[in-house]
This record gives sequence, structure tokens and C-alpha cells, in this order.
Amino acid sequence: MTINSYRDLEVWQLAMQLAHAAYDCTNLFPSIERFVLLPQVRRAALSIPANIAEGRGREHTGDFLSFISTSRGSVQELETHLLFAHQRHHLTDAQLQHPLELADHVSRKLWRLRQTLTAQPRRAARGSLLARRRGER
Repeated sequence: MTINSYRDLEVWQLAMQLAHAAYDCTNLFPSIERFVLLPQVRRAALSIPANIAEGRGREHTGDFLSFISTSRGSVQELETHLLFAHQRHHLTDAQLQHPLELADHVSRKLWRLRQTLTAQPRRAARGSLLARRRGER
């Protein structure tokens, strides 16, 4: 599969699903949370796919890696907010399960993407080193 846009990345698509799931959870919060917890959850949820998109749009792989790290941090922030909401009895176990599973899936995908991007320059450098050793150019 050719990646022409951040929208082609499976991790971005999953992060969008997670953002929707988090928004759905906030609809269950009591009105007292509308100024504190609700916007925190929504901000963290939206920052995950937004950082993937912004990082993909950057010119350098190092920038993309930084944005992937930020996205992973936002996943953990979102999980923390949702767990807190659960502890405050704003969400049931059943309501919390799907977003937490999605968050775990997104976090693992981001980690694998980071590993892949980190390994690419080494693979390219190794290939050119082997070519030089064989006298190829």
C-alpha cells in the first residue's frame, strides 16, 4: 500500500476512532464536568490524530518521530482522564472498555511506527556501506 497522506496511515484512522469514542464518553459526563474534565478529555483525544497528521506533514523523519512521541503521550493522558472519570463514577466498566482497548491499540501502533521509522536510516546506511564494500556505487 502506498502512503500518500496521513489519512492513509492505519494508526491515524485508529486514532480518529479513539477520538470519536472519547467524545462519546464525554457525552455521558455530568454537567459539572463541562468546564474541567470534558474539555481535557476532548483535547487529549483530538491531539492524538492531529499530532500524527502534523508529524507526517513535516519534512524530516526526526520531526515525525517527535510528533509520534507526543501522540503516545496524549494516548496516556487520555487514558488517565478516562480512568479518573471511571473512578468518579461518570463511566461504567462497559463504557470504559472500548476506548481503553482502542487507546492500547493506537499506542502499540505508534510504537511500531516509531521503531520502523527509527530503523529506516540505519537500513539505508547499511545498504550503502555494503555497496561500497563490494565496489558498487
